[in-house]
Amino acid sequence: MSWRTLFAAVVLGWLAVLALPAAPAGAHATLVGSNPTADVVVDALPGEVVVTFTEPVRPVADKVRVIAPDGGRLDTGKVTARGADLVIPLRGNGPRGTYLVSYRVISADNHPISGGFAFSYGEVTATPTDAAGADVQTDPLVKHTMSAARWIGFLGLILLVGPALVLLALWPARLPTTGPVRLALAGAGLVAVSALLELYLQIPYTSGGDLLDATTDGAGDVLGSTYGAAHLIRLAAVVAAVLLLRPVAGLRAGRLDQALLIGLSVVGAATWPLSGHPSASPVPALTVVADAAHLAAMAVWVGGLVMLFGFLLRHADHRELGVIMPVWSGWALLAVTVLVLAGTAQALVEIGTLGALTGTLYGRLVIVKVCLFAVILAAAAYARSVTNRNYPAATDDADEEVADATVRRRLRIGVLVETGVVVLVLGVTSVLVQTTPARSVEAAAGRPGRPVEVKVSSNLFQVVVDVSPARTGINTVHLYARKPDGSAPLKVVEWKATVALPSKEVEPITVPLVALTPDHASGQIAFPTAGTWDMRVTVRVDDINQATVTARIPVG
Repeated sequence: MSWRTLFAAVVLGWLAVLALPAAPAGAHATLVGSNPTADVVVDALPGEVVVTFTEPVRPVADKVRVIAPDGGRLDTGKVTARGADLVIPLRGNGPRGTYLVSYRVISADNHPISGGFAFSYGEVTATPTDAAGADVQTDPLVKHTMSAARWIGFLGLILLVGPALVLLALWPARLPTTGPVRLALAGAGLVAVSALLELYLQIPYTSGGDLLDATTDGAGDVLGSTYGAAHLIRLAAVVAAVLLLRPVAGLRAGRLDQALLIGLSVVGAATWPLSGHPSASPVPALTVVADAAHLAAMAVWVGGLVMLFGFLLRHADHRELGVIMPVWSGWALLAVTVLVLAGTAQALVEIGTLGALTGTLYGRLVIVKVCLFAVILAAAAYARSVTNRNYPAATDDADEEVADATVRRRLRIGVLVETGVVVLVLGVTSVLVQTTPARSVEAAAGRPGRPVEVKVSSNLFQVVVDVSPARTGINTVHLYARKPDGSAPLKVVEWKATVALPSKEVEPITVPLVALTPDHASGQIAFPTAGTWDMRVTVRVDDINQATVTARIPVG
């Protein structure tokens, strides 16, 4: 066993352990609630603000803040994440008025999420601004450069896998291996450059800075994350694969060398889904495997096409092609089958509904990708038909030479069309990686729901009940009192409210209310289950007169 083989075996074993999928998570975190809730008025400042998301998140250093009415910071700067809860400790007492909570966090799929909301202490005042810009948008140049880096990585994987596979199994022994080896080394270099570039770009992408806004603290955070580990694994896999290229190129690779090279390719391909959307899907085991298979099949198919167009159709003789082409045609068919099956599985998870397919950017990009893929399949079918008609062929030498030139020209045209369209597909895929999955867009859009507004009356007053989002979980309740005919606001001395769900034997739950103005009260309530809830509102208009009304609130 050579030292190259031993080194590759050790690296592969280490990478296989490190590359195991993490625990299941959600995907592309969205805000689902907070304590205090948005727009509520509290009678005492809490010791901490808790912001709840749909999945575990990581806070970005110094990008989670609570701004007081006077513009100063009330948070201590020591933010912690407890699963899906972001906990922001507050210091001392602050002035009465409206507070701004702004945040920037990293979701389980390694994409930044930013936003903010306001709540008030004692009274409502003008909402302050966050001068330091915790709630910032991602620099478009950083995002586009990240997509370009991904494209470079995909291209490098194709140029590395294609030559290595053909050298390993299909390369004629009489032909020199210099060209394919150089191509494979160039591919390895592109993968390495892409990985390093992505690691660097993740620093400003995370913090919301520009291309040159990279700090040592930011680098430490990125390298210590799952994203950083996946890219370091990719770099190690590339180095180990390059060391194995020499015996493979010398056409004397043993079974162990071959197995290690294939294993390194599998582990390396898995680092792409482990650092992106698939690792944070509702079914990560399925989407990680499907995405890795999708990527590997693409690299085998397109990398083989590059080798066919660049070398084999130019230098292999007719009899060699008669052996190579049927084998390659079978491989290509298998790769296409894996691409279709894996792509379908991913689409079902990441998109989910027809509305999400046509109504989101992610879905529309998938449609474009499928259309381009259809063009590739047409070109591949043409090349396959040419192959099946002409290889192997038994003709006279003179006839063989004339026929073979025509066949090669036709095959080059088909392969060139396939390869050219694949370049466009890689570009669309690179953008997809940076695009919020359709299911997350729909979840975020569906989370707020539609506010329910119900008017109920008694002989003393009319109450307008506004509940938002009217879904299970935390909801905000606004109550407005008007005169019985609804013509004018009515001053209220005391508010009380409860909610109950008799159909599911849920006993009355008190709704804590805060009077914001003489005719307006607000509070929050958590509906534990869906159904049509009974909200009983008691309004006292003076020292002796009060009445209770019931509003029916449908909760989805």
